[in-house]
Amino acid sequence: MPGLQGPCWVGPGPDGGLAVSEEFGDVWLFGSACQPLGSLGGLTGHAFGNPAGVCTDVEGGVIVADEQGRRVTRFPRARAPVCLVSEGLGRPLGVACAPQGQLVVADAGDNCIKVYQYHSEPA
Repeated sequence: MPGLQGPCWVGPGPDGGLAVSEEFGDVWLFGSACQPLGSLGGLTGHAFGNPAGVCTDVEGGVIVADEQGRRVTRFPRARAPVCLVSEGLGRPLGVACAPQGQLVVADAGDNCIKVYQYHSEPA
């Protein structure tokens, strides 16, 4: 996957592909055959500070921890981005989806792992 500018984190993307964050850049999506599908910023108009950790939830939404923006944002398919966490984060670097709708965030600002309950899609 040539052409990336400072790739930092890589995680599973929607539909068996990959999501790759670039330091002080964007998050790129690649299909299951490693073909570029576009960037989250380009597809949604969202501006990142320093996208770090990435993961994908069971509905195929891509979740990004933005270290500089001090927030965690979900990018659902074909909908506007949704901020999941913006309070109490110092330097969110990693993010993972856990069972029962939990979101796990590695926060280097206070050296903690923080667990949040969330619902990826409105009921």
